[in-house]
Amino acid sequence: MSRKHHHFKGAEVSCCVKYFLFGFNILFWLLGAAFLGIGLWAWAEKGVLSNLSSITDLGGFDPVWLFIVVGGVMFILGFAGCIGALRENTLLLKFFSVFLGLIFFLELTAGILAFVFKDWIKDQLNFFINNNVKAYRDDIDLQNLIDFAQEYWSCCGAHGPDDWNLNIYFNCTELNPSRERCGVPFSCCLKDPAEDVINTQCGYDVRLQVELERQRFIYTKGCVGQFEKWLQDNLIIVAGIFVGIALLQVSLCLLTLFFFFFF
Repeated sequence: MSRKHHHFKGAEVSCCVKYFLFGFNILFWLLGAAFLGIGLWAWAEKGVLSNLSSITDLGGFDPVWLFIVVGGVMFILGFAGCIGALRENTLLLKFFSVFLGLIFFLELTAGILAFVFKDWIKDQLNFFINNNVKAYRDDIDLQNLIDFAQEYWSCCGAHGPDDWNLNIYFNCTELNPSRERCGVPFSCCLKDPAEDVINTQCGYDVRLQVELERQRFIYTKGCVGQFEKWLQDNLIIVAGIFVGIALLQVSLCLLTLFFFFFF
């Protein structure tokens, strides 16, 4: 009986196609390794490994998990693609092609569902942001992410500054002993170009003032509305990025299938 092989006939494989696929996948693999390394390093630095109970805390989104999950998927797929292309191994290339196609299908499905259920997505975004407002002081990475979002989109809270009442440090209840009571994070503050050093206390007591007075010191628009406006203003760029990623994924799948049917 003849033995079953999972390799192409070496003499028939185009070197250009082979090394193009290998070169792309090694970059993909290294980028995934970098993402995964950063995520694991940050995870260990925060002491999560010594406190497993914190893994079940879903009160706020931890940006470290984004690095770990995305990096892990990229690392595995990139490794399979590299070895599959270099060794001309059909089994690994099939694994690479099938999962890349599955990711593309999930992205396409998510895009369609997001368009059809956009109101539900908006409600979930509100819920997501409010949960992260509650957990603002619980995780330094989450805190930096929220500060970046508020500064970049010139916003404060999900719908406005009063959303910070959800946080135990910023709420306006009389029993709140925090110095940040009735305030907002410094990332909500309007920036003074003349200031070289960030004033981290600029948001103290600002929500004790009336709406017109607040506008002199902080952003009063919510991040949900500002994010939607940003998407509308940059629709062509955002769509171009997603189309480019989709075309790259489809091209790699077709290139891998080209290996299967013609070599």
